[in-house]
Amino acid sequence: MTQNEPIMDGSADASRDAKVQGIVEQLTADMQLRPQEDGERLLRERLTDAGIELDDAEIHRLAKGVQRGPSQVD
Repeated sequence: MTQNEPIMDGSADASRDAKVQGIVEQLTADMQLRPQEDGERLLRERLTDAGIELDDAEIHRLAKGVQRGPSQVD
């Protein structure tokens, strides 16, 4: 391995996953205040703004969870 070669230890994926989770949590809260908004469109915008690429199926799955609102399980 060269000095400039990135170390692939999964930390980038963990960081990306944490960012996605934060975006989803934030959007879920926002949707409680603005339920008329298109959650999937807003999710796509926020992911794009954060420089995060997900496939359409994953975005759709996450958006469905956002539309259902926060979990009622404590």
